[in-house]
Amino acid sequence: MPTQTTGHLTYADWQEKPVGSPEASPRLARASVVNTFSGGIEAARTSCEYSIVYTSDKTGTFTGLELLTGRLDGREGTFVLEQRGGFGADGTVHCTFEVVPGSATGELTGLSGSGSFTCTAGTPSFPYDFAYEVG
Repeated sequence: MPTQTTGHLTYADWQEKPVGSPEASPRLARASVVNTFSGGIEAARTSCEYSIVYTSDKTGTFTGLELLTGRLDGREGTFVLEQRGGFGADGTVHCTFEVVPGSATGELTGLSGSGSFTCTAGTPSFPYDFAYEVG
């Protein structure tokens, strides 16, 4: 049975660059992001890369990979999350994520799991939930 944990995710930095023509529709972009996780996952200054598709000026979808180094409920190690989500015209972001199989190290070797978060525009810190198993 998976272990459930929760906490908060805080954006520390967001650097976005267009890909291709800025007049294209849909429009593509890449974003390099630094986050901090607190709570069940404790990871400061993560490394995250997103590919973004803007289907309008305010709506779109994204995929990303995020490298976390820190602790998960007291166990130390590193792992990668694969993220998928979308954002609406009101600025609300919905995201689900999964541990990339085989990416966990240290006391987290064998980690599997998935989680999600929802945030609203202008909110730098928001809750996440994560269900996982180690081993």
